[in-house]
Amino acid sequence: MKRILQLMALSWLCLACSTGSDLPDSRDILRRIVPPEFRDATYDVCAFGARGDGLTDCRNAINEAIARCSAEGGGRVVVPAGQYLCKGPIVLKSNVNLHLESRSEILFSPDPADYLPAVLTIWEGTELFNYSPLVCARHVSNIALTGQGTLNGRASQGFAKFRPQRSAMQDSLRQMGIDQVPVRERCFGARSILPPSMIQPYGCRNILIEGITILDSPYWVIHPVFCDNVTVRGVTIRSRNLNNDGCDPECTTNVLIEDCLFDVGDDAIAIKAGRDQDGWRFGQPTRNILIRNCEFRSKCNGLCIGSEMSAGVENVRMEHVRISRCLSGIYFKSNLDRGGYIRNVHVSDVVCDTVRTAFIRFETNYQGARGGFHPTTFENFRIEHVRGLQSSECGFYAVGVAGHPMRRIVLDHVDLGSAPTPYVLKEVEEVSFRDVRINGERMPEHPAPTEESRLKSY
Repeated sequence: MKRILQLMALSWLCLACSTGSDLPDSRDILRRIVPPEFRDATYDVCAFGARGDGLTDCRNAINEAIARCSAEGGGRVVVPAGQYLCKGPIVLKSNVNLHLESRSEILFSPDPADYLPAVLTIWEGTELFNYSPLVCARHVSNIALTGQGTLNGRASQGFAKFRPQRSAMQDSLRQMGIDQVPVRERCFGARSILPPSMIQPYGCRNILIEGITILDSPYWVIHPVFCDNVTVRGVTIRSRNLNNDGCDPECTTNVLIEDCLFDVGDDAIAIKAGRDQDGWRFGQPTRNILIRNCEFRSKCNGLCIGSEMSAGVENVRMEHVRISRCLSGIYFKSNLDRGGYIRNVHVSDVVCDTVRTAFIRFETNYQGARGGFHPTTFENFRIEHVRGLQSSECGFYAVGVAGHPMRRIVLDHVDLGSAPTPYVLKEVEEVSFRDVRINGERMPEHPAPTEESRLKSY
């Protein structure tokens, strides 16, 4: 018995060491992220024919100013105070900072037809040709959206009326991804009910989005795809339409999200990496993400990783975040269609109000819509110095797949005021509770597995 106890102690000591060695460090992530710099040249959109009267279509003038600025070596394209109607997408080009001055507002057309012809994009982790994002950039570098002005998607008058979830069109796209139908044949266009992202840099490097306010988005709000070196700073998002995630880095590396307010209709931040077969084909993980000093007000989840994460997500750090009432506070999710992995995640110094399901939630076991069996690897998580008021269902929920357990999860100095069920653990190995208190009681340091129970997804 003494020998067994010694081996157990050694095992937990190894866990303590290993669960810190591979965790991301803020300084290492920050060393990789350098905001772009721009030539000292200014291009006023009004000089290209834009009028801030809220009636004149300024799309061509704005895009012409951006194109001229880029062609001449870059600089700032300035949108002065006023309201600027934009009947179609704004296209950013290399070395251009689109700067919205105080009291300026770009009013995007609510008519979906204005975002055609269809362009190559990604919708919920699957490639297709669909409506253009409202602000887009393709394979360019050194771009920015800055200032104290506003982008108003006005989607509540158009795209937000679409209902893509559980539709035949959504089902058709997902089957195309599974069957690996050539992307050139995945053409949706004018018949599509799949809304576009609000802002989507695609295959870009050196991106800054700073200071602006974003309202009434069609779908995911800030959605960098296949990008590197992204800074989102001091941004305010107020958009509560369905599926309005605040920021979704996808297949993207080296991302800083700081000092932002996300008041959104879905997850505040949802880190993605492609869906199922498309994600495996991309093979581009999302890695090196730092989220700090933000406030989340969400109809759904606070920080979420998944469920579109088939190429893998790793090296994520979130710190100094306040989360208001939501579905789940900190949520890592996948299903049996996804494969891939989530690993090396460090969450610290988070305060969360009331959650409706689980305060901290890990899930890999729910059956995918396509009936596959591709379990996701979850390993090496540390969550520390986190406080919450109450959960309506569960404090800590972690349920994996038989034969494919989650591994190496440490909760350290976690305090939840009240929860009907303190924790649910099933198919999880190497879990450690260090000064974890729920309902005022200290939880065991080495919690035993429990019976599985299901949470409400929504």
